[in-house]
Amino acid sequence: MQNPYLAVTRNGGVKAGSIERAGYPLAGTGYRNGDDFMKRHILQFPLLLTLLLPMSPLFSATPAPNRWAESKAIVWYQRYPWILGCNFIPSTAVNQLEMWQVETFDPVTIERELGWASELGFNTVRVYLHDLPWVTDWDGFRSRINRFLDFASKQKIMVVFVLLDDCWNTNPRQGPQPAPVPGVHNSGWVQSPGTRVVVDEDLWPRVERYVKDVIRAFATDGRVLMWDLYNEPGNSVHGKKALPLLEKMFEWAREVGPSQPLTVGVYDGCDGDIEDFILESSDILTFHNYEGEEQLVSRIRDLKKANRPVICTEWMARPRGSTIETHLPVFKKEHVGCLSWGLVSGKTQTIYPWGSKQGSAPPEVWFHDMLKPDGKPFDPSEVDMIRALTGKKPAAK
Repeated sequence: MQNPYLAVTRNGGVKAGSIERAGYPLAGTGYRNGDDFMKRHILQFPLLLTLLLPMSPLFSATPAPNRWAESKAIVWYQRYPWILGCNFIPSTAVNQLEMWQVETFDPVTIERELGWASELGFNTVRVYLHDLPWVTDWDGFRSRINRFLDFASKQKIMVVFVLLDDCWNTNPRQGPQPAPVPGVHNSGWVQSPGTRVVVDEDLWPRVERYVKDVIRAFATDGRVLMWDLYNEPGNSVHGKKALPLLEKMFEWAREVGPSQPLTVGVYDGCDGDIEDFILESSDILTFHNYEGEEQLVSRIRDLKKANRPVICTEWMARPRGSTIETHLPVFKKEHVGCLSWGLVSGKTQTIYPWGSKQGSAPPEVWFHDMLKPDGKPFDPSEVDMIRALTGKKPAAK
């Protein structure tokens, strides 16, 4: 979920604002788009994060203990068919908060769209959680997670949960979420826990409780395939400053000791120390790839040298040469699991490319997503290829 606006500031800073130790912000104004955020905040405060979080031994890339042995990881992977699916958010949600908050949780749409995923031949979805629903009402949040898992299990779909995320808008707020900015890719997506928490260790105890509560609640749940602890750590404005929290994420998850494997995906532009730590700490190696076929093949071959299962947890950007036609046969041949970005075109507006401007016309070639809001495919030939490779027959009419 790489953001070209914010990636260029990876070594810069961000306006952290006043560090509110009393709690998370409540509903307020909407989120800024990438251009506005860059002009108003990032470029004005190039040193603040460095001042907030000075260099310390926490930056060492020491792998977390109790990592699964290679043999255990291989046996785990052999238990499953070829892992194929998508990153899932219902078309009625602009971001993770709108998906999970009680006021906007939409079981009807979720159940219907998971059914469409199953009809395509998908057996796995990757789903973003968020810390703020845990803050508001952990019991209710846990119940909604369990309900989602029931819907997925009914369709014979396994779930990969993502706990933290460094991409897009830096200041998540509880309550009503902003409406999508017309024509803008992922205008409402929010980070978890957000910049002010990532750079302030005094706020991490709350993150630790969130992580441990969620993992502990589903630590032996067969509906959960894997825990993706932290999406693209260091992306947007954080850079290497995300490494200390990333290290803690593995430490906290290992203390819970779930039956499922732990992972974090490496991605293009990832800080070198962060990537090294990820590859030395993950039970299963995962990666993101939005490039052409040649680069994909090279990345897979490099990762396979570690003698661990490999899964691509984000891919498909049609205008960049990452397509069903070119990439899916590669994943199948290499027995690499793959989860494309997006299922049903909706409020995240990821049919538009990264960097799309407000008011952009719908693109002739979609960037992400597979299905129109009525469930019909953007490109029927893509559906035909998926079903041919999985042996899935079309649903009876």
